[in-house]
Amino acid sequence: MRIRATVAAVTGALALSAFVAPAALAADGSKAPVGVAAADKAAHTASSGKAAFSAAAATGTPYELNATFSNIKINKGGDIVVGAAAVVKAPVTFTLTHGNDVDIHAADFVSAVEVYRGADFANSDDWIDSSNAKCTDTSATAANCTATVTLDPSRLLNSQAGSWKAAAFAVAFNGEDPNNPNLDNVGVATKDNVATPRLQRLSKLTVNAAPEPVKKGKTITVTGKLARANWETSKYAGYAGQPVKLQFRKKNSSTYTTLKTIKTDSTGNLKTTTTATVDGFFRYSFAGTSTTPAVNAAGDYVDVQ
Repeated sequence: MRIRATVAAVTGALALSAFVAPAALAADGSKAPVGVAAADKAAHTASSGKAAFSAAAATGTPYELNATFSNIKINKGGDIVVGAAAVVKAPVTFTLTHGNDVDIHAADFVSAVEVYRGADFANSDDWIDSSNAKCTDTSATAANCTATVTLDPSRLLNSQAGSWKAAAFAVAFNGEDPNNPNLDNVGVATKDNVATPRLQRLSKLTVNAAPEPVKKGKTITVTGKLARANWETSKYAGYAGQPVKLQFRKKNSSTYTTLKTIKTDSTGNLKTTTTATVDGFFRYSFAGTSTTPAVNAAGDYVDVQ
């Protein structure tokens, strides 16, 4: 079970401190919960994602662990795009610099990155932890670390698409029971606002230009559909009211030119007309939004006679 507890009434760099049980961040990259399980989606609220561990169950105050983070990247700095069914694993990399007194290879040492939404790391509404990082020493006091953020669309809500925040943290339990530690013996290091990853719903776009072939000067009707992943139904659904460009490239050209921009209807469908001039390819092009990535349809060739 994942255990997450905010440590209150501390100062300085520990003001955002949190710690996580190593069992919850297994090195094999096992999935951490995303707010709630699929069966509980209907009951999802802004308070979801909080662990059933109370800081009051522990005594003492953690000390500031001599460790810092740098070069943090989630999914190589790109958006994390998740489809309707397939699990996505986004890589996490960072550099961990630490004091000689910190054993980053101890069995009860945890370092990871948390992707979250909320005011800050200590007060997140939704969260997704990476796996416990695997670190390779580059010197006696520095290591390159890798981890994985696992996203299962069956455990996501459509409303969770968009901008998130991220924080890096490390915890040295020093032999304490993670479920009931004496915090005086636990070291914690955190760094908030290390990245602003976007979680997006995979988009798909189709096009069909007809008739084929067509006489020069006649009307060509171009239809298509813009759809995106619906995480709550595990299917793709039309994306309504979105501007999409109709583009054309000549048979022997590699460049598309925009002919017009139209909007998808209430079910994501597209339909417009244009005049046949020369042989070439028609496609629709969607620029994307904060919740949905850009996508181009494969060109549909029309022979103009």
